[in-house]
Amino acid sequence: MIELNNVSKTFTLHNQGSAVIKVLAGVDLVVQPGECVALTGASGAGKSTLMRMIYGNYMAQGGSICVGGTDLVQAEPREIIRIRREMLGYVSQFLRVVPRVPTLDVVSEPLRAVGIPAEEAQTRARVLLTWLNIPQRLWSLSPTTFSGGEQQRVNIARGFAHRYPAILLDEPTASLDAVNRDVVLGLIEDAKARGTAIVGIFHDATARERVCDRDVDVGQFTLEQAA
Repeated sequence: MIELNNVSKTFTLHNQGSAVIKVLAGVDLVVQPGECVALTGASGAGKSTLMRMIYGNYMAQGGSICVGGTDLVQAEPREIIRIRREMLGYVSQFLRVVPRVPTLDVVSEPLRAVGIPAEEAQTRARVLLTWLNIPQRLWSLSPTTFSGGEQQRVNIARGFAHRYPAILLDEPTASLDAVNRDVVLGLIEDAKARGTAIVGIFHDATARERVCDRDVDVGQFTLEQAA
């Protein structure tokens, strides 16, 4: 479902004499349907960079990044948008939404985007918000007014609303209490059971051991190691 072959990444610092920083080289990774792979490595190893490359936020300088058979390195922007809408979800650490949009609409929007009728989409959103312990009195309010923990749970609900064939998770259990952490891990397990391919960053070792099938140390793909 997700396949990276010989991927490399550099950054050009245009405000510093166009200096080129080489970050990753020779990245090979295959994630099968129903498999959860944890990206590990020291801070600065390139875990978040690699996640953003898979999502198409960062352009690779070489190699291929295929999701469901489509190479995002070569794809047109409209094709990348289609892949994100239909096939590849991304739960980041931070909720970024349009202000003043009610929480129920924020969570149901990914379903509406793939043609699910409004009532069916909102029903799914209500179920997820209930599971994640977001009080019903808040559903009509914008999540931009919520606490950090509540925003994170809304972000997770939104990310799991549409049953993507592949999903990227950036520390999905960070800062969650034990009850909500268990709910989120249950959502991940359910996604795996229906065949979702998952790549994630899990600094919580216990969570990683529960849901991840294997670890990939991104440090092996740094320039120094690749050389």
